[in-house]
Amino acid sequence: MTAEQRREQFKTDVAELKLKTGGSRRDGLVQGLGVLGMAVGVIAAFVCYSMSLSQTSVDVLSTQVLTLAFVALTVLGAALYLAGALAKVLRLWLLRQLYEGQAHVDQLAAALGGSGVERDKTTV
Repeated sequence: MTAEQRREQFKTDVAELKLKTGGSRRDGLVQGLGVLGMAVGVIAAFVCYSMSLSQTSVDVLSTQVLTLAFVALTVLGAALYLAGALAKVLRLWLLRQLYEGQAHVDQLAAALGGSGVERDKTTV
């Protein structure tokens, strides 16, 4: 079985089980806030840098503080984006682990003389 066939089989089986495979709305919101924070931070830091070129040394120090705050906003945005992306990957990884674990249990039950579904019916 090729990787593409296994992927299609996985999608078919997940669809049959009627599991939610999409990310939560919060992941998308967190990623969107992260991208927005990164964009605003980078643009504002560049604007502050441009403003500091035409100022005196006292004003430059206050502009540097403002620029540092925008750099921190950029880092925070990157962290939020990364957290949202990791949540999606880990959710898919967990679903795949559960799916493969159930397949292994079914194989083991079949090797012992019955399918996993039948074994569950007899024990209940």
